[in-house]
Formats: sequence, structure tokens, C-alpha cells
Amino acid sequence: MAIDLPKPIAKYFQADKGDSEAIVACFSDEAVVKDEGQTYTGLDAIKQWKMSSSTKYTYTVEPQALNESEEQIIVTGLVSGNFPGSPVNLQYAFTLDGDKITSLEITL
Repeated sequence: MAIDLPKPIAKYFQADKGDSEAIVACFSDEAVVKDEGQTYTGLDAIKQWKMSSSTKYTYTVEPQALNESEEQIIVTGLVSGNFPGSPVNLQYAFTLDGDKITSLEITL
């Protein structure tokens, strides 16, 4: 079943196949990413986060479900790869401003 993701989120999941420059282009200048207990603020920090996670693990994400509220868009993604506990469903909580992601929190 294909999920109709908002354009900035679809762009993020497409870019997440390995290109840190393409990932950074999805975010606003002051964006914040929270992942694995760490917070990354701004484009330089987000690029470092993506480069580090791509170096540590090889993985794919398949969006499974979409829940929208006024504040956030939450995508459940099935993440499979060479990391402990694979595969796992993760929650990707996005906040958008126009065509850019302003925040992303990835949790179990």
C-alpha cells in the first residue's frame, strides 16, 4: 500500500537512501533533529548526524502509516538494516513550514 506523503516528507525519505547533501536540502536553516537521545540543531549539525548514521549503519526505511495533527505529521517507518534489533518500526515526527522540515524526532 502506497502512502501519500506530504512533498517535503517524501523528499526526506527519498534522500535518506544515502545522500547527506540531499537530506540537508529538506530542512530549514534552523531545523532541529532528535535521534538516539541526541539533538542536532542547524544544517551543519544535521549533515554531520546523517553522515555519521550512514557510516555506522546501512538501512532502508519503508513508510507504513501516516498520522496528521495540527502540530505534527507522524510517519511510522519499517527500518531494516545492519543494526541491532533490525527490523524495527520507528516513529518519525515531522514539523513542516512550507516545503521545509523544521523539526524531526525519531523514536521507537
